[in-house]
Amino acid sequence: MYDSEGLKILTERECRELLGSVPLGRIVYTDRALPAVQPVNFVMAGGEVVILTSAGSKLAAAARNAVVAFEIDQFDHEITTGWSVVIIGHARVIAEDGEISRLRDLPLRPWTAGEPAHYIAITPELISGRRLPTPKKQAQTQKTKNQEPKEA
Repeated sequence: MYDSEGLKILTERECRELLGSVPLGRIVYTDRALPAVQPVNFVMAGGEVVILTSAGSKLAAAARNAVVAFEIDQFDHEITTGWSVVIIGHARVIAEDGEISRLRDLPLRPWTAGEPAHYIAITPELISGRRLPTPKKQAQTQKTKNQEPKEA
């Protein structure tokens, strides 16, 4: 299925598969009543997005039990195709020792200097994705749309 702009709408399964295919995402959260976006490295664990932040991180404070968005994407400039997946969900700071020790084994390292201090997990509640088709596929889709009868 395609949206009104000719982008392929991805199924939830396709979106979840793509979540494991890139190491970088962007978390969108609220900082002092304003939207903030921060690039982060992440891993998928138990169906959740897991991020590791350093001590004193604004992100850890802002994301505590908050509704956040998380976005990943990939784009090929040469052939003009790509995709994007967006998750909306509740973020929580993981505080339970057993869960923290399990997460320490994941291939996740903070980007900044300092002691890693907070694991943040985002539980997906809404997942959506779009794929920009290759130019050839996009032309075929547009041609089909142009041939459809118009409603009066």
